[in-house]
Amino acid sequence: MKESHRLVTGHGTDEEERYRVDPRYGAEDLSAVYDGDQLDLADRQSLRRVAGLSTELEDVTEVEYRRLRLERVVLVGVWHSGTAADAEASLRELAALAETAGSQVLDGVIQRRDRPDPATYIGSGKARELRDIVVSSGADTVICDGELTPAQLIHLEDVVKVKVVDRTALILDIFAQHAKSREGKAQVALAQMQYMLPRLRGWGQSLSRQMGGGGTGGSGTGGGGGIATRGPGETKIELDRRRIREKMARMRRELADMGKARETMRQERRRGAVPAVALAGYTNGGKSSLLNRITGAGVLVEDALFATLDPTVRRAQTSSGRGFTIADTVGFVRHLPHQLVDAFRSTLEEVAQADLILHVVDASHEDPEGQIAAVREVLQEIGAHKVPEIVVLNKADAADAETIARLTRREPHCVVVSARTGEGIDKLLAAVEEDLPRPAVEVDALVPYGRGDLIARVHSSGEMLSETHLESGTRIVARVDPVLAAALGEFAAA
Repeated sequence: MKESHRLVTGHGTDEEERYRVDPRYGAEDLSAVYDGDQLDLADRQSLRRVAGLSTELEDVTEVEYRRLRLERVVLVGVWHSGTAADAEASLRELAALAETAGSQVLDGVIQRRDRPDPATYIGSGKARELRDIVVSSGADTVICDGELTPAQLIHLEDVVKVKVVDRTALILDIFAQHAKSREGKAQVALAQMQYMLPRLRGWGQSLSRQMGGGGTGGSGTGGGGGIATRGPGETKIELDRRRIREKMARMRRELADMGKARETMRQERRRGAVPAVALAGYTNGGKSSLLNRITGAGVLVEDALFATLDPTVRRAQTSSGRGFTIADTVGFVRHLPHQLVDAFRSTLEEVAQADLILHVVDASHEDPEGQIAAVREVLQEIGAHKVPEIVVLNKADAADAETIARLTRREPHCVVVSARTGEGIDKLLAAVEEDLPRPAVEVDALVPYGRGDLIARVHSSGEMLSETHLESGTRIVARVDPVLAAALGEFAAA
């Protein structure tokens, strides 16, 4: 029986789910479609609909629909490695990304292949089936769960006859919506141009319109602008590419200047010997909520992917009063586009140059281990893999006990917290204090009461070991940085 066109819809009751009646073949038991990794050729080549992806609105009036102006999208992925559950989890994450970008997800399908088709991503026959799904659902956009080559993008769009975007373009669009600062907007614009440059596409005469000829002139020769002006010149698409390259060069210079300002601020913090802690983790893991809980920073918290793009640095202190800075940074995601990593490199240096990384994990997520692996892959790419790390299992109030126990066994150096309720924050601050680098110099000094500023500096940037108030001043034993040790030298205890 030929099965390459059968679709598993994934809707309805359990009994309806198990059986579907195809007019060509009759009733069949769908519970036997997937049997471990042993899939026959027909099933590997077929499109599988993924249940639970549709966000189609019901009972929406025409006025409300016009106000929302949501793009109606169909998602498509290629399952070429891992399990079926992994492929469906990736497509669900793509659905969350699409919703964050303001789209309305109508359907999602997966094709089992050894590798994506080099021409149309899912194969020419399946691309025509996808076209049928697009027509029947009324979608105006197809989003692919991977980065498409320029050729794949063009060929698939030619078949389905609607706009096609890939995962990279979708993430770039979300970043463009959320960037607020001048630096953030410039970083996103640079990443978009890097992505767009090899994908410029001309239609009709725009591919071959020449810019080098000039008007008519001369005696009877017709056309041409004289010696050294005739020739092919630049086509329209070549001109567009040159303008994009020029704009990219200008934007890189601007970002380099902004990066110098950020480096100056980091140097100031180092000069004051203030340890730096960076929050890193998967997007929507609760980093901003944790920053607010620790410092009261008042940073925007939103249940959306990539709500934070612009880094926020705040002061905090341990239970013993030792000060440190804590930076909230952009979240990571599986297959984070390399254009974004390059463009946001100056921002991600907050992580790479920190003294300690708090790796925030959403313990309530269905695949926290996969998120941890994706984050560490990016940390490796930006050179932050050697920085000491504390794994912070966040959202403990929403996670099940079995998942927490599994993660604590897997990550021995971890702390379980809930940024929403405050559970475990004291333990986290104690772990931070334990792991922060200790100041290099130990001093024993009798500081006059008139030099309280030195005592304050010890509390803010050093580690106070003992403090005794005597008649002639304050006797301290502390570990401090070399600059502060020199300032305390004149009051060294006999």
